[in-house]
Amino acid sequence: MSTVRWLAAAGLTALLGATAPGPSPPPPQPPPQLDDADVQRAVDRLDGVVEAAMKRTGVPGVAVAVVHDGKVVKIQGYGVRKAGEKAAVDADTVFQLASVSKPIASTVVAGAVGVDGWSTPVAPHVPGFRLKDPWVTSHVTAADLFSHRSGLPDHAGDLLEDLGYDRAYILSHLRYEPLAPFRASYAYTNFGLTAAAQAVADEKGVPWEKLAADTLYKPAGMDHTSSLFADYAHAPDRAYGHVKAADGTWQARYVRDPDAQSPAGGVSSTARDMATWLKLQLGDGKLDGRQIIAADALQRTHWPEAIANPPHAPAARTGFYGLGWNVSYDDAGRLRLSHTGAFALGAHTNVTMLPGEDLGIVVLTNTAPVGVADAVALDFFDIAEHGQPTRDWMPLVNQLYEQEADAGRSKTDYTHPPTGAAPGQPPATYKGTYRNAYYGPAEIVTAPDGTLTLQLGPKPQSYRLTHYAGDTYSFETAGENAVGRTGVTFTPDGKSFTVEYLDGEGLGTFSR
Repeated sequence: MSTVRWLAAAGLTALLGATAPGPSPPPPQPPPQLDDADVQRAVDRLDGVVEAAMKRTGVPGVAVAVVHDGKVVKIQGYGVRKAGEKAAVDADTVFQLASVSKPIASTVVAGAVGVDGWSTPVAPHVPGFRLKDPWVTSHVTAADLFSHRSGLPDHAGDLLEDLGYDRAYILSHLRYEPLAPFRASYAYTNFGLTAAAQAVADEKGVPWEKLAADTLYKPAGMDHTSSLFADYAHAPDRAYGHVKAADGTWQARYVRDPDAQSPAGGVSSTARDMATWLKLQLGDGKLDGRQIIAADALQRTHWPEAIANPPHAPAARTGFYGLGWNVSYDDAGRLRLSHTGAFALGAHTNVTMLPGEDLGIVVLTNTAPVGVADAVALDFFDIAEHGQPTRDWMPLVNQLYEQEADAGRSKTDYTHPPTGAAPGQPPATYKGTYRNAYYGPAEIVTAPDGTLTLQLGPKPQSYRLTHYAGDTYSFETAGENAVGRTGVTFTPDGKSFTVEYLDGEGLGTFSR
């Protein structure tokens, strides 16, 4: 995601003061503009919208819930949990939520720390956590990290997770990441948010997963919601994650374990439980007359904190990020809260709410993102407000995901070495153990036939190297953040090498 500038006043406050900039409360919401008939029209057409999207994309399973005026007005499962099998998706099928975990985590933190706790510095509560700048380390708060304005680079720490490192290792190594201006930039970071959630849990003296259950899931009766991967993996009624094969079919190849970033991406839940959470969100923290989360603390999570998407045209509107929420306002001044979740290994989800209309929808799917979850939500609100979709959302949304996937790919086509490429050094030149302060140890192993294998991570993952030219080799990346083939370039003396896709922030060089 592109780095953007925070409001000038907030940036000045960050430079002059030691406390986080406190946003002003947003203006009151205008009177509701949708009546029951408008909402019912959209609900009545929802089956057709979902079924058309599934037919168009081949997505095997979807679950949807809609809440309006404090009532669940639609809850439905569609398709199957696993392609090629008959078990149907229903309202109680457990899906991985991916980044829809973030607004759930902010709900938990709001319940645990109230309003004022968001401005508490994080570092004292998380052993080993610090950032590159000591001043930023001592001042960065939960609000800074939940709104992605700490200065950490986009998706900092995610590649460590792919290599198999745990939460403690990743949080303790964020100190190597370069920083953009503190509170004056926006970059989406799973592990920055995770650090803030971990700080709250550590201050309370319990694991994050227990804090989430005790603060939200149990009091709200969200009995099939968990922040532990094991609970998802062992759920008898669960949706399997799917990726698209070369022949265009969806296949359940991978199981994504997101425990390292549980607050940011590790929640699993059902349409029924998510409907309960929507009721709580739209009901100012209340469920069935019980105040589960304090109203002022919950409202605080809905305020704009950072500019996530500046307007790109004169008539366009600014997109903000709050505390775990995308925050925007439409032409009528209505607040819209939303979040999308996506795992390249097989999950795509969306939650969208218009609090002033007391209306929200959640869409859960069991494939890598192809636009279905977002397009269904966008169509639903279009039909409620305009009587029909205002555009064909699917290709637009899917194009954004394709662009994001392509952004990290190498500009070099390693499958086609240049004609007359120079040979590499003898394999023994490269063989040996290397070290990187951020990514840890690496090993170059040689086979009797001269083949080189790169081993990375705490439980070494092996990648066979293919010669490209001279001292440059390549391998096929794997995991959630795979980018196809990437380069490995050795120095001629074999004393160090750089892994291309690990070097986006200049951290990808390993030395003997």
